[in-house]
Amino acid sequence: METALRAFLIAAAVIVAFFVGASVGQRSDDVGDFAGNLVGDSNDAELSSEALDVIDESYFREVDQDELEDASVRGMVDMLRKRYKDRFSHYFSPEEFSDFQTLTSGRFSGVGLTVNEVKQGLRIATVFSDSPANEAGIQEGDIVTAVDGKSIAGKDADLATGQIKGEAGTPVTLTVLRPSTEKTRDYELERRELVVPAVETKLEMAGGKPVGYIRLLGFSRGAHAELRQAVEKLDERGAEGLIVDLRGNGGGLLDEAVLTSSVFVEDGTIVSTKGRTQPDKTFEAAGDAVEPRPTVVLINGDSASASEIFTAALNDAGVADVVGEKSFGKGVFQEVISLEHGGALDITVGEYLTRDGVSLAGDGIEPEIPSVDKLKTKPDEGLQGALDALGAALSQPSDSPQQ
Repeated sequence: METALRAFLIAAAVIVAFFVGASVGQRSDDVGDFAGNLVGDSNDAELSSEALDVIDESYFREVDQDELEDASVRGMVDMLRKRYKDRFSHYFSPEEFSDFQTLTSGRFSGVGLTVNEVKQGLRIATVFSDSPANEAGIQEGDIVTAVDGKSIAGKDADLATGQIKGEAGTPVTLTVLRPSTEKTRDYELERRELVVPAVETKLEMAGGKPVGYIRLLGFSRGAHAELRQAVEKLDERGAEGLIVDLRGNGGGLLDEAVLTSSVFVEDGTIVSTKGRTQPDKTFEAAGDAVEPRPTVVLINGDSASASEIFTAALNDAGVADVVGEKSFGKGVFQEVISLEHGGALDITVGEYLTRDGVSLAGDGIEPEIPSVDKLKTKPDEGLQGALDALGAALSQPSDSPQQ
């Protein structure tokens, strides 16, 4: 048998880079070098090829060679996931990669959820109002474990969410685990077109003073412009302080993370990237920030990726305090790299560093002021904690750091 495994790895070609489902970077090293790094030296590649040959020639049953090769590559990626606690690297078989390309391109309808990848499947971070998911009674914190009867445990988040999306009017069945009751239930939903704005705003009171509340729902294209416009409108309404709520915000575009941070941070580094084979990059504030005012960023365990970049940038620059729960810890980015046999590797190639040079990977951001929202209660304890913190900041003398 030809050394097929080694051949399709070494012939890999880069097609696209993803950061929470969005393009952010480009290849800098030779693909052959990448493949060599993954497989090992020539002796390791020959060992893999020899093992495949022995199984092909000597195993007591006929074995599908494509399945063997898929299993071999899956084993490599599983090792990376376990050895380096990397939840975000995946291998796509040719069939899965074809689905991935279809499901992550074009326009699709959905059921009104944002999610984060967890071991069992997808944990629901946000359920949008006026959506099929909300109308069915699906709740934040629930975990989608299967779509149309097929398990999504351990599956790439983009591929899994792509299975949930589809044409408006078509059905989809979500198997949902509710951790609070440990019960699982199937929800039959009908997809529909959903329009979700990047920001939601309202006026609140903190310490007897009017303050602006902005919920930033994602870092999609143009989010920074919507955020700045929201700040300016709240200023016109007399807001003396500001809460930016990033709870349930799983991230988005890297350039939007930089631009939204630049709404508040006038100059200096917003974030930098570092990888073993990737060129180091530094992203600076764009300038023309709004006037400083007491500001609080509210986060929870589903605030991830671009949300963490934004939170760290504002906090490190001294323009905002952090309230809430520890963030998700998605401080790495991936590249999707095609393989000659039709499959692909979606692997972690670098990490994000804060303005102060701290890695955002793994541990997440610890809030300076803990405030936990209890999902079973009607009051929003997390928001109240942010209002209390903002009220305290507003009562400080005018020469305090946030004034």
